[in-house]
Amino acid sequence: MKFRNWLTAASAVCAYVALAAGPLHSDPLKVGFIYVGPTGDFGWTYEHDQGRLAVEEAYGDAVQTSYVESVPEGADAERVLTQMALSGHKLIFTTSFGYMDPTINVAAKFPDVRFEHATGYKRADNVSTYSARFYEGRAVIGHIAGRMTKTNKIGYIASYPIPEVIRGINSAYIHARKVNPDVEFKIVWVFTWFDPAKEADAASTLIEQGVDVIMQHTDSPAAMTIAEEKGIHAFGQASDMKQFGPNARLSSIIDNWAPYYVARTGAMMDGTWESVDTWHGINEGMVEIGEFSDQIPAEVQTEAQAISDAIVAGNYHPFTGPLNKQDGSAWLSEGETADDGVMLGMNFYVEGIEGSIPQ
Repeated sequence: MKFRNWLTAASAVCAYVALAAGPLHSDPLKVGFIYVGPTGDFGWTYEHDQGRLAVEEAYGDAVQTSYVESVPEGADAERVLTQMALSGHKLIFTTSFGYMDPTINVAAKFPDVRFEHATGYKRADNVSTYSARFYEGRAVIGHIAGRMTKTNKIGYIASYPIPEVIRGINSAYIHARKVNPDVEFKIVWVFTWFDPAKEADAASTLIEQGVDVIMQHTDSPAAMTIAEEKGIHAFGQASDMKQFGPNARLSSIIDNWAPYYVARTGAMMDGTWESVDTWHGINEGMVEIGEFSDQIPAEVQTEAQAISDAIVAGNYHPFTGPLNKQDGSAWLSEGETADDGVMLGMNFYVEGIEGSIPQ
């Protein structure tokens, strides 16, 4: 949290100095955001909107931000992006994987507009990509889950079978299994980013299967609420979610987009924006680990913090061999680490996870 506060404050100072010297634009820079869920989801979209608000705080009247929430991935996204570009937005952030092709398509029609696409891999001269190394955070909470489960059954509510989600499942499982060889993962695919009813049903199904710790890669706090009601443990996803499960919540993975959004808007304003690919993690502050619950024994907190610290120091990679693929074939040898190319296209489970990845 210190990194977030420091960078936001620093950006505000820079903005003040720039504005004192005279505005770089006669009109405010119009910055747009499109969101896959509502800003009140208390998860993924909520944290992106916190980043938007940080841009306003940093640059004041020099920027004008706007957003459209709950935009379906597909043709609707292309329509919304086109309208944003036509209405004078010069920098547009598209904040979900399924916006990738619509972003590329619209960017080709508006070469003077700059686009930033979250979690995708297609770029153009006026399209940057950015994502967070969520798998680093899942290594930390996977360790905690493996140490805290009493039934040896951990539940995972998965959204869509894309590499980002598969990486998270694998990372969490690897680290839970390291400290608890008897652990099993129960995975439910809900094929949605945000649907509180489906997420709640998935949580209830997992609990019926004997799960006593739940993780998720979906956006609402519904699973946390069910965990609180049923007296089991869970982890916040994208935001802290403690208010929805004060007894259930063990920790959380918090997405901190604010520094990136402030920096990229600043680059647009001072003319240094260029198409780049950004993939930041715990070290850069884009992934934060939420406060540890007092329910986690002190020694487990120390172990989890040590994993986070080692990742920050560059001394540890969550995907370090020996590791095999689910079918038993060799993947990483002793001490070998996965390269970014493999992880960005990950389409397999590691050895020990039961079930198949939906096609």
